[in-house]
Amino acid sequence: MPGPARAPEDPAPLDYLTPAPPNADWALDIAIEALILTAQMRQRGLPPHPLATSNTRDLYWTLPQMIAHHTSGGCPLIPGDLIATGTVSGPGDSERGCLLELTWRGRGPDGSPRPRQPIALPSGEARLFLQDGDEVILRGWATPGRASGLPRLSLGEVRGVIAPAP
Repeated sequence: MPGPARAPEDPAPLDYLTPAPPNADWALDIAIEALILTAQMRQRGLPPHPLATSNTRDLYWTLPQMIAHHTSGGCPLIPGDLIATGTVSGPGDSERGCLLELTWRGRGPDGSPRPRQPIALPSGEARLFLQDGDEVILRGWATPGRASGLPRLSLGEVRGVIAPAP
Protein backbone atom coordinates (compact mmCIF):
# COMPACT_ATOMS: atom_id res chain seq x y z
CA MET A 1 0.00 0.00 0.00
CA PRO A 2 1.16 3.61 -0.32
CA GLY A 3 3.32 4.89 2.51
CA PRO A 4 1.96 7.38 5.05
CA ALA A 5 1.31 10.94 3.94
CA ARG A 6 3.91 13.44 5.08
CA ALA A 7 2.90 16.56 6.96
CA PRO A 8 3.35 19.71 4.86
CA GLU A 9 5.95 21.04 7.32
CA ASP A 10 8.07 17.87 7.06
CA PRO A 11 11.14 18.13 4.83
CA ALA A 12 10.97 16.14 1.61
CA PRO A 13 12.89 12.84 1.69
CA LEU A 14 16.06 12.62 -0.36
CA ASP A 15 15.58 11.39 -3.94
CA TYR A 16 16.74 7.85 -3.21
CA LEU A 17 14.14 7.63 -0.41
CA THR A 18 11.27 8.90 -2.56
CA PRO A 19 9.09 6.23 -4.17
CA ALA A 20 8.60 6.41 -7.91
CA PRO A 21 5.84 7.09 -8.73
CA PRO A 22 5.21 9.19 -5.58
CA ASN A 23 2.22 7.14 -4.39
CA ALA A 24 3.77 3.74 -5.11
CA ASP A 25 2.95 0.80 -2.85
CA TRP A 26 6.00 0.94 -0.57
CA ALA A 27 4.36 0.25 2.81
CA LEU A 28 3.35 -3.08 4.29
CA ASP A 29 -0.07 -3.53 5.89
CA ILE A 30 0.90 -5.68 8.88
CA ALA A 31 -1.29 -5.49 11.98
CA ILE A 32 0.42 -5.95 15.34
CA GLU A 33 -1.28 -6.72 18.65
CA ALA A 34 0.34 -6.55 22.08
CA LEU A 35 -1.18 -8.31 25.09
CA ILE A 36 -0.18 -8.83 28.73
CA LEU A 37 -0.75 -11.80 31.00
CA THR A 38 0.35 -11.23 34.60
CA ALA A 39 1.20 -14.03 37.01
CA GLN A 40 -1.99 -13.29 38.94
CA MET A 41 -4.06 -13.43 35.74
CA ARG A 42 -2.50 -16.82 34.92
CA GLN A 43 -3.26 -18.15 38.41
CA ARG A 44 -6.88 -17.01 38.12
CA GLY A 45 -7.30 -18.46 34.62
CA LEU A 46 -7.91 -15.04 33.03
CA PRO A 47 -7.11 -14.54 29.35
CA PRO A 48 -4.37 -12.17 28.16
CA HIS A 49 -5.38 -8.51 28.24
CA PRO A 50 -4.97 -6.48 25.03
CA LEU A 51 -2.69 -3.49 25.49
CA ALA A 52 -2.51 -2.07 21.97
CA THR A 53 -2.95 -2.74 18.30
CA SER A 54 -0.91 -0.96 15.68
CA ASN A 55 0.06 -1.34 12.03
CA THR A 56 3.29 -1.02 10.08
CA ARG A 57 1.43 1.13 7.52
CA ASP A 58 1.79 3.95 10.10
CA LEU A 59 5.61 3.81 10.20
CA TYR A 60 7.17 7.14 9.26
CA TRP A 61 9.73 5.34 7.08
CA THR A 62 8.73 2.30 5.02
CA LEU A 63 10.88 -0.85 5.00
CA PRO A 64 12.20 -0.16 1.45
CA GLN A 65 13.25 3.31 2.63
CA MET A 66 14.99 1.82 5.69
CA ILE A 67 16.84 -0.68 3.49
CA ALA A 68 17.81 2.03 0.97
CA HIS A 69 19.10 4.29 3.72
CA HIS A 70 20.97 1.43 5.40
CA THR A 71 22.73 0.32 2.22
CA SER A 72 23.33 3.77 0.65
CA GLY A 73 26.45 4.23 2.76
CA GLY A 74 27.91 0.91 1.63
CA CYS A 75 26.68 -1.30 4.47
CA PRO A 76 25.95 -4.70 2.95
CA LEU A 77 22.80 -6.68 3.55
CA ILE A 78 22.79 -10.41 3.03
CA PRO A 79 19.93 -12.94 3.04
CA GLY A 80 18.87 -13.64 6.59
CA ASP A 81 19.68 -10.16 7.94
CA LEU A 82 16.96 -8.71 10.13
CA ILE A 83 15.58 -5.20 9.72
CA ALA A 84 14.03 -3.70 12.85
CA THR A 85 11.53 -0.86 12.73
CA GLY A 86 11.65 0.22 16.34
CA THR A 87 8.40 1.09 18.11
CA VAL A 88 5.36 0.79 15.85
CA SER A 89 2.79 3.37 16.96
CA GLY A 90 -0.32 4.60 15.20
CA PRO A 91 -2.27 7.84 15.47
CA GLY A 92 -4.82 6.67 18.06
CA ASP A 93 -4.37 6.33 21.83
CA SER A 94 -4.93 2.54 21.62
CA GLU A 95 -2.27 2.32 18.90
CA ARG A 96 0.61 3.51 21.06
CA GLY A 97 3.49 1.06 20.76
CA CYS A 98 4.96 0.94 24.27
CA LEU A 99 3.88 1.20 27.91
CA LEU A 100 5.50 4.63 28.26
CA GLU A 101 3.29 5.93 25.42
CA LEU A 102 0.19 4.00 26.57
CA THR A 103 0.33 5.49 30.09
CA TRP A 104 1.17 9.05 28.96
CA ARG A 105 -1.44 11.72 29.69
CA GLY A 106 0.14 14.68 28.00
CA ARG A 107 1.10 17.98 29.54
CA GLY A 108 -0.80 20.24 31.90
CA PRO A 109 -1.70 23.89 31.24
CA ASP A 110 1.70 24.98 32.56
CA GLY A 111 3.50 22.66 30.14
CA SER A 112 4.71 20.19 32.75
CA PRO A 113 4.06 16.47 32.21
CA ARG A 114 0.94 15.11 33.87
CA PRO A 115 1.29 12.00 36.06
CA ARG A 116 1.13 8.81 34.02
CA GLN A 117 -2.14 6.85 34.01
CA PRO A 118 -1.66 3.18 34.96
CA ILE A 119 -3.28 0.55 32.76
CA ALA A 120 -6.10 -1.18 34.64
CA LEU A 121 -6.09 -4.95 34.20
CA PRO A 122 -9.08 -7.32 34.64
CA SER A 123 -7.40 -8.88 37.69
CA GLY A 124 -7.58 -5.57 39.56
CA GLU A 125 -3.86 -4.99 39.02
CA ALA A 126 -2.44 -1.92 37.31
CA ARG A 127 0.73 -1.41 35.28
CA LEU A 128 2.93 1.54 34.46
CA PHE A 129 5.77 -0.80 33.54
CA LEU A 130 6.33 -4.55 33.27
CA GLN A 131 6.94 -6.55 36.43
CA ASP A 132 8.51 -9.92 37.19
CA GLY A 133 6.15 -12.68 36.08
CA ASP A 134 4.44 -10.56 33.40
CA GLU A 135 4.14 -12.27 30.03
CA VAL A 136 4.11 -10.12 26.90
CA ILE A 137 2.46 -11.56 23.81
CA LEU A 138 2.94 -10.08 20.34
CA ARG A 139 0.84 -11.22 17.38
CA GLY A 140 1.01 -10.13 13.78
CA TRP A 141 -0.96 -10.67 10.61
CA ALA A 142 -1.29 -9.27 7.12
CA THR A 143 -4.23 -9.12 4.78
CA PRO A 144 -2.74 -9.31 1.30
CA GLY A 145 -4.81 -7.44 -1.24
CA ARG A 146 -7.76 -6.53 0.99
CA ALA A 147 -9.91 -5.91 -2.07
CA SER A 148 -8.95 -9.29 -3.54
CA GLY A 149 -10.74 -11.22 -0.81
CA LEU A 150 -7.63 -13.23 0.10
CA PRO A 151 -7.60 -14.55 3.67
CA ARG A 152 -5.67 -13.01 6.54
CA LEU A 153 -2.11 -14.30 6.75
CA SER A 154 -1.01 -14.98 10.35
CA LEU A 155 2.60 -14.25 11.26
CA GLY A 156 2.13 -16.17 14.50
CA GLU A 157 2.87 -14.95 17.98
CA VAL A 158 5.88 -14.41 20.20
CA ARG A 159 5.70 -14.73 24.00
CA GLY A 160 8.14 -13.80 26.72
CA VAL A 161 7.92 -13.82 30.52
CA ILE A 162 9.80 -11.27 32.60
CA ALA A 163 12.07 -13.25 34.95
CA PRO A 164 13.50 -11.85 38.21
CA ALA A 165 17.09 -10.70 38.11
CA PRO A 166 19.52 -13.38 39.37
